[in-house]
Amino acid sequence: MVKIVTDSASDLSLEIAKEFDIAIVPLSVNINGKSYRDRYDLLPAEFYAMLDREKILPTTSQVAPQAFYEVFQKIVDEGHEVLAVIFSSELSGTFQSAVVAKGMVKNGRVEVFDTKGASVGHGLTVLEAAKMAKAGYGLEEILTKVKSMAERMEHVFVVDSLEMLKRGGRVSATVAFLGGMLNVKPVLQLEGGKIVPLDKVRGWKKALTKLLSVMEERGKGLESQVIGISHANYEEMAQELAGQVRERFGVKEIFISEIGPVIGSHTGSGTIALFFQS
Repeated sequence: MVKIVTDSASDLSLEIAKEFDIAIVPLSVNINGKSYRDRYDLLPAEFYAMLDREKILPTTSQVAPQAFYEVFQKIVDEGHEVLAVIFSSELSGTFQSAVVAKGMVKNGRVEVFDTKGASVGHGLTVLEAAKMAKAGYGLEEILTKVKSMAERMEHVFVVDSLEMLKRGGRVSATVAFLGGMLNVKPVLQLEGGKIVPLDKVRGWKKALTKLLSVMEERGKGLESQVIGISHANYEEMAQELAGQVRERFGVKEIFISEIGPVIGSHTGSGTIALFFQS
């Protein structure tokens, strides 16, 4: 049987992971000299409360190869194959750590796949792999599906402020400055696994309109897809976006998740992200 392993940048809750038999290996968030394992030691709500209260600048640490190795080896020792579905190698060294760990495993098959995605765009691919594994599909079949899905997955998101992305080196200071002017909401996307600017609009109403227009322009077969939405401490706006997606595109299933401490350390509070296949 195939077992699915991923990292916490998938923004899948531990409850979802348990339900679909997904092993989540956490990245870490470092705050005021203390390290927290994403979701295991620090839940999203606790993290955003800390962010608002203490005005901290968190940093993040990738998964170490040893952490992946221990999970991989345990699974193969139990007689299973491993498919590790890992978030964008352009945003973290976590994928490389998984590759190193694969080389450490003895007497078992481990495959490591780079989704070039993040948050729920990455997480939806992980979920599909897990559903197929539970249904008894083989590793090659699952990997083929995962590759196709990841290649087509669109990541479009709006951040309330570019300050955190600027501090983390994900966008330039100039872009961050322009984004902070006159209630401008920067609309960003992942392209080849990297964060790139897409547009800038004024206010949240226009921001949601922009997300929906990108979805209409790029999306294919939307009504039969599971659409993903993630948010950083902004449930109300996530539900508003979900309602508009259902109404406009006849979508039947929407997966909403809260952005965890690791991704949230770079996007900041108030981020809304939309994920769909083109």
